[in-house]
Amino acid sequence: MGTGSKSSHQSYAVSPTALAEAPTAPPDITGAPDAAEGTDLTGAAAGGTGIPEPEELDLSQLLAEPALPAEAPAAEDAPAELDALPGAEPAPEPDVSATGPEEELQEASAEPEGLAAEGELQGSAEEAPAEEAGLLHADDIEEVQEEEEETDPPLTPVPAAPPVGEPTGTPLLVGGDDFINSEATLVAYDSPDGPREVLLTHISEEAEEKLLDALSIPGTHMEEIQVEEEVKERLDLDKEKKLAELTKTAVSSVQHKLKTGSEMSDASIAKHQAAVDAVSAVLSDPSISDDEKAMAQHYMDQLNVVKDKIDNGGSVMPWMDAYEVTETKMVTKQIPVPNGEPEPDTLAATVRKASRIKASLDPETGQSSWDGVTRSSANGTEYEIDMGDGWTAVYRPYKDNDPKHTEFSLRGQLEVHAPAGAGHGKDLVERLEQLHLMNKPMTAAEGEWTYLSNNIQAQGLGGAAGMQAAMDTAQGLQDLQVQEIVHQRMETLMGLDSGALQTAMKRIQLEAAHKVLPMKVEVVRDAVAKASGFSDGAALAASPGYEPTPSTSGKWLTWSRFDVTGKQAEIQGAFKGRSLTHGLHGGALASLLGTGVLASTEKRAVMGIGGGLGMSEQADKMTGGANSVFLRVKKTPSQPSGGMLIWDDPSVLMRRSDYYAYNGDHFGAINPAHHNYNESAITRDPMKIAKFSAAGNEVMFRNGLDLFGAEAPSRIVCHTAAERTTILASLASRGITHMGGKAVEDVLCTTDDYS
Repeated sequence: MGTGSKSSHQSYAVSPTALAEAPTAPPDITGAPDAAEGTDLTGAAAGGTGIPEPEELDLSQLLAEPALPAEAPAAEDAPAELDALPGAEPAPEPDVSATGPEEELQEASAEPEGLAAEGELQGSAEEAPAEEAGLLHADDIEEVQEEEEETDPPLTPVPAAPPVGEPTGTPLLVGGDDFINSEATLVAYDSPDGPREVLLTHISEEAEEKLLDALSIPGTHMEEIQVEEEVKERLDLDKEKKLAELTKTAVSSVQHKLKTGSEMSDASIAKHQAAVDAVSAVLSDPSISDDEKAMAQHYMDQLNVVKDKIDNGGSVMPWMDAYEVTETKMVTKQIPVPNGEPEPDTLAATVRKASRIKASLDPETGQSSWDGVTRSSANGTEYEIDMGDGWTAVYRPYKDNDPKHTEFSLRGQLEVHAPAGAGHGKDLVERLEQLHLMNKPMTAAEGEWTYLSNNIQAQGLGGAAGMQAAMDTAQGLQDLQVQEIVHQRMETLMGLDSGALQTAMKRIQLEAAHKVLPMKVEVVRDAVAKASGFSDGAALAASPGYEPTPSTSGKWLTWSRFDVTGKQAEIQGAFKGRSLTHGLHGGALASLLGTGVLASTEKRAVMGIGGGLGMSEQADKMTGGANSVFLRVKKTPSQPSGGMLIWDDPSVLMRRSDYYAYNGDHFGAINPAHHNYNESAITRDPMKIAKFSAAGNEVMFRNGLDLFGAEAPSRIVCHTAAERTTILASLASRGITHMGGKAVEDVLCTTDDYS
């Protein structure tokens, strides 16, 4: 990438979904965002594809005609394509023009009634002798699948073996609405035992129940036991005098001023003095112990640093911890009560403290490695899942991670681990079915659905007139397709036991979503078009800004928003004289450009890049901002400082649909339970972002930014000429000659160039 060719920002060129040309319809997806990003902003029914428990399954109920919402504006158009729904038999394509829309809907909804009237299914079940009509089990039958002609290839083909050691891995788009932005990544870490291939993704909160339904989790009931354990605790005197709290308050207040470049306020000075007085009182007490004296001196040393910053300003301070001592004591711990063997057709899972892959990035080779075992601790809970045959998964659930007390950014993270060795790429995706999740690469039709869903969120169209009705219509079409498949396979379904029946119904739900998607796309595209000022969906699809395909961005895939791509000149005008910037507060430019991406805290962790590079990494994990990188809107710098990345044309980033922003410092909060979160202050409107004036404003982009391709900064300011020379040599050795279409020599500059 970045060699001057267009491959650095490849766009997967496919046309918008056309119903008459799509005999194979892909699965339903909504690209559901994180819970705090406005969960299911499209208004799609979250439980629309839920599967009843086996004892509740009633096939006769599944044949009842689902009602399409009468108020849906596109309801008359959607049924016109019901004849295009593929049936169980691989029959020739029906003639779409042979039957009118009203006749099509009547035929589709009348089929189950005709079937019941004929009594075929009832008769076939009753006529079989009891001894010959034994119920089939899941292991006794092969999945009934239709052979469908492959007419819609995947947008992102799945490699058999992802490249070993590539820190950012191989990006994928997976069909369905189970994954945030439908994205996943295949990573192959280098290790002494051979490649460690892992699939990394982020489950949407709506999909969690499906995943949990696949697991048998011990510890539904917990019991308390007393164990001897070494623990780190603050001293009682510290807790009594609240020295840690007072010191932290002083540090935080001054830190905020340093981050924003503001003058020290009287309030900040007063908080510092209050902490100094409290600590001094303890130090002057002759009766304190040596540990207590060391504790008080620890806080005084921190407060002396704060005093220096109050008087002289400067860079932000390092993270300051409370004073703790290690003691051996009896502690009460909760352990899960064993529940015996896993339930049939489920995966055994154990509950443990949350963790992250602890990979390492070699600064010389740029390769990521991991031994398959070592992990770093995190604040939260996760499930370790045994998938059999040496396969495992790790999932960090929403329901067991209270956003008030755990890291918000890890909720919904899923890892699927293959046995050591190469060649598991396709299996990693297919194994998602074991977790009751979609497991097929995204097709073009699905891509357009995700594109529309992302634009609904980005442009705030969820509450527009007709949008909810369109979503209800789309769900009604899917329910109708489920009914049709059940009708076609009723004879087989009637012979299944409850476990096999539940498994079969899950597959039918996924298949129905796959088949009906082109019609759902047309219904929702029309609603989005009317909500955004177009006459209909066809006019929207024909507009120059409509790009329903993803683009690569630093080994991640991003979706655009048509209200920006279609009005680039207008966006550029709004940002005239203003730029987006990012200042490095840790690490070196050479290291950053060695990876070619500006990565979020969460992405850096799995890439093997150590912590301490961000200004507020721990806080960002609690707010949810750790899943994004932070930029600021500033007047275009005429004398920029070293270590600064500058986008003089912010429209290249504003075209993305995954950003959100605050006109102030909120630590990128999307966690509604966090005190920095402010729903009314969040905006995704680029015209409002262009007018940001607060010094601490922040614009968050999910995952990260590509530093070599189309999203590359206009200027990268080196501290010295020597640093620039080193970086240019490194880029040349890797064959990187251009960044964002500009020669690297024109992008890399130094502070001396502006003196």
